[in-house]
Amino acid sequence: MTVKHFLVFCGTVLAIACQKTDEQEFIQQQKAQAARTLVLGEIKRGWHFHTPSLRPDTQNLVRNWAELRQFSSELAQAPGASIGGFQQKAKTLSKKAVELNKSIPAEFDKPEVKSRIAALTTKINQINLYMNIREIPAAKITALVADADAAWSALYREMNEIVQKSKIPLEEGESDILMMQDPSRAIPDLATQ
Repeated sequence: MTVKHFLVFCGTVLAIACQKTDEQEFIQQQKAQAARTLVLGEIKRGWHFHTPSLRPDTQNLVRNWAELRQFSSELAQAPGASIGGFQQKAKTLSKKAVELNKSIPAEFDKPEVKSRIAALTTKINQINLYMNIREIPAAKITALVADADAAWSALYREMNEIVQKSKIPLEEGESDILMMQDPSRAIPDLATQ
């Protein structure tokens, strides 16, 4: 009889211990879910990209730049209502940002524009990185979204400025000075060879 009582006692203790473990796991899962909900809410509040306006003449020059148009439309679309949706959006934006350098129109194929694209790409890649770590830092992502939005605006301002500067007529003799400054036109120095 004592062996039976001992086995019943052990079974009861084991059942109670398992029940407490299940309750603890359930509580931990609820805490993790609440934390993810808070992170998601903070990211949703900070996820705002504003597409600046382009001058009509600048719009005319970028209308064939498909990568810019695709990136802009991807920014305008809201991510899904879950963290997975934001992770997918960050991944897609990262791919689209890298593609911006593919076919830059000749008028904008300048170091000023390329550096702004590089800054934008870096910020978008950082957002993608932070969205895909275990403990998502919502405040850091919100700050990076604001920085990426500023880099996006800077790119548009630079393109507008390039078009505006191109309309300024050259002064008399300025084209000759620019040609003389061109290093490809220099006379080779035979003494150093």
